[in-house]
Amino acid sequence: MSNTSNTSKPQGSRKAQEPDEAKETEDAGEVRETQEKTRESNGERASSGDTRPAAADDRPGPMEVLRRARTQFAELTGMAPESVSSFEQSETGWTLEVEVLEIARVPDTMSLLASYRVELDPMGELTGYRRVRRYERGRADPHRR
Repeated sequence: MSNTSNTSKPQGSRKAQEPDEAKETEDAGEVRETQEKTRESNGERASSGDTRPAAADDRPGPMEVLRRARTQFAELTGMAPESVSSFEQSETGWTLEVEVLEIARVPDTMSLLASYRVELDPMGELTGYRRVRRYERGRADPHRR
């Protein structure tokens, strides 16, 4: 006995629906484009969910700068930042002081850490870094008067 004669759906039913689905997809794309153009003409950002007015120079905010700096520094040096101990904006961009683990030791309080001064341009792109201090994790800075 064969089951091949029991099919009740026509073989071409999927192909008959495809042109309608393609039309719906095109219509949805046109609606999104129109919405983005409307947002842009109203001075809003085109990214989804962000309705803040676009800044004249569209600079990243402080949190975005921090994220970019940590990522770029880790890529360049191969050392993952443990913390950011200093962060300030200047006329030429941003300056951060980043703490990294340079040499892991046992016990952990004997590990060597370092502070790096990281310079970024106004858009948050890393322009330079240098080590400014190296110290053991368990040691406090000497008291300065």
